[in-house]
Formats: sequence, C-alpha cells, structure tokens
Amino acid sequence: MQITTLFTSKRILSSFVTVFIIALLIAPTFSHVAQAATAKEIDVSVEVALDRFKNDVKGASEFLANAKGVLVIPNVIRVGFGLGGEYGEGALIVGGKTVDYYNTVAASFGFQIGAQSKNIIIIFMEETALTKFRDSLGWRAGVDGSVALIDQGAGSSVDTDNLRHPIVGFVFGLKGLMVNLSLEGSKFTKLIK
Repeated sequence: MQITTLFTSKRILSSFVTVFIIALLIAPTFSHVAQAATAKEIDVSVEVALDRFKNDVKGASEFLANAKGVLVIPNVIRVGFGLGGEYGEGALIVGGKTVDYYNTVAASFGFQIGAQSKNIIIIFMEETALTKFRDSLGWRAGVDGSVALIDQGAGSSVDTDNLRHPIVGFVFGLKGLMVNLSLEGSKFTKLIK
C-alpha cells in the first residue's frame, strides 16, 4: 500500500516538474511575441492579411462590403506541448478605418505538439453585435458572442446570402482556410495604442 502511494506521489511530482519545464521552454517564445507591436506594424500586418483573405477566399470581398466592422488579428502564434497557448495583435476596422487595436489570448490542454501561425478575421454583420464587442472589457468567443466559423476548403465560395449570422469568423494560414478549428474561449481585449 505504501509503495503504491509512493509511486503515485512520484508520478504526480514528475508530471508537475515536466509541465513546469515545458512552461519555462515556452515562456521565452511568448515573451518575444508579447512585446507589443506598434500601431503602424499592426496596420501593415492587417493590410497584408486582408489582401490574402480577399485573394484566397471567394466571396470575401462581398462579406467585407456588407460588414459593420471587421476584426483582423494576423500572425496569431500558437505553441503547444501538452499545454498550449496562443497570442496575436490586430485591429478593428469600421467604415474602412482602424478604430481600435486588440489582442487575442487563448489557452488549451490536451495532446498538442509544435507551433503554428494563423490569421483570424471576425466580421460583425450586425451593428448590435459590433457594439457589444466594442463595449466589452474582454470579449470571449462563444461566451459573449457566438461566432459562425467558416472553414470551407480552398476554391470554395462563401455566399453571404446563405450565411445570416451576426458574427462570422474565418481562420486561415498559408494554405487557405483552416478546418476543424474553434475560436471558443479565445479572449479579445482592447489595447491602448
């Protein structure tokens, strides 16, 4: 009985030490990423992400034309080794102009190894959804607003007539729209720039 308890205690301690070491290894990556970009750097990244979105996703321009507001978070870095996290900075565009800057932070648990970069575009199709987002101190996808995430493959067209959701999200990388992703739990917070 004592041997089993001792073995279990060592296993728990070993797991804790492993997680601690992994956190120490991941921390420098996030400390580099967490150094806030300037407004000009964010604006340039947002412009590049929007251009890619318009070129890679058929129907994207129509979505953007009908939007009340567009949140663009380019180059979101996700790192994971058992525990995972992601961080990115971007801008909210209303009427074709940047009105605010935001960051996104998310954590995850489960089997995951490696790092990846992605772009997140959230389009507010209704004024009330945009107002609720802008008035929040920290808006969580899936909690403060439901985001209809579009993950159609490359070459597919996105039709605004068939999608009548107040908030529509797109996540894409180098190979176009990413599939089987979720924004649930991602927190978006206004930055002071």
